[in-house]
Amino acid sequence: MADTVVFPIDTPAGRRTAEVSYERLGGGEPLVLLHGIGHHLQAWDPVAGILAAERDVIAVDLPGFGASPALPDGVSYDLRGVVPVLRALFEALDLDRPHVAGNSLGGLLALQLAHEKLVRSAVTLSPAGFWTEAERRYAFAALRAMRRGAESLSTQAVARLARTAAGRAALTGTIYARPGRRSPDAVMAETRALRECAGFAATLAAGQRVLFTHDIADVPVTVAWGTRDRLLLRRQGVRAKQVIPGARLIRLPGCGHVPMNDDPALVARVILDATR
Repeated sequence: MADTVVFPIDTPAGRRTAEVSYERLGGGEPLVLLHGIGHHLQAWDPVAGILAAERDVIAVDLPGFGASPALPDGVSYDLRGVVPVLRALFEALDLDRPHVAGNSLGGLLALQLAHEKLVRSAVTLSPAGFWTEAERRYAFAALRAMRRGAESLSTQAVARLARTAAGRAALTGTIYARPGRRSPDAVMAETRALRECAGFAATLAAGQRVLFTHDIADVPVTVAWGTRDRLLLRRQGVRAKQVIPGARLIRLPGCGHVPMNDDPALVARVILDATR
């Protein structure tokens, strides 16, 4: 079951509160898990139990996604707005420079947290921010199409589609290389999360201006990319390595954009190895 934490943050209108939903399990060094745009913390379910055998795992619904409400008025969904909220979240949960692993948007946030030395290591799975303009437009068009599809389908239609492998592929084939492995309940839940998330449009708008250009010398960084990522093409991983020469660049054979479900054992091993 998810817990909720409410904590103070600074906004242009003064001190306000943010609320974040999270799940915590396991023991050991703390490891925060950050999902991608339109998703929710349950994206990490296939690997969370494996990680929890060695880590204190904190899977987070980013503000405006999953069960976490929207950010207070005046707080932006760009890196300048969200990273301070995550820093305040770490303080509220008594996390002193945790490890962090992030996918897509979560990977970009993980890199910024590492750049600001707020974490002790960063594992990024297909992180955003290393695209060309054409690649960004393509990815954003695909995300908007997924959102429109989620908004247009009734709950009953989603349930019917989720019951078949072909239907799960239609709903989630953009982000999974093996969508048939996703359970019907998980597909229904993530389609609902995509339809209902309050932060989608603002996050996408903020992303139009994003390129990650910082070298990160003092925090270990791992960049892992699925060889079958259809949303952020794997050549962007080569650019990430050029920007962060000290990063480990790892291929995830047969994995899509959200690789945790495509190959849980491989993804968990990459994260555990990188956070030792």
